Amino acid sequence: MSGRVITIFRNRLRAEHATEYAGTAARMSELAARMPGFVDSKTFSAPDGERVTIVTFADRDSHNAWRDHPEHQQAQRDGVSSFYSEYSIQVGDETYEHTFHTP
Repeated sequence: MSGRVITIFRNRLRAEHATEYAGTAARMSELAARMPGFVDSKTFSAPDGERVTIVTFADRDSHNAWRDHPEHQQAQRDGVSSFYSEYSIQVGDETYEHTFHTP
């Protein structure tokens, strides 16, 4: 299926704000999942402290609605001012998909 938009968000947290961040992250996950066009989201943590979240929306308009959601924008500002010691974000259009599942 083409047209999906995939965001890869990599970050490292400031230890002193980890508890506060957990509540914000849970709220953002809940809010994103309710957005029209949301497909899925998964967060992974590496032993070195890096966190990676992959979020997929059905199309660019759905992705942009999430990007521009006021509560999400506030969480982004809080991330820069308080939560993250560093982050990077990549957004791209899906051009190919293949899945396999063992029966």
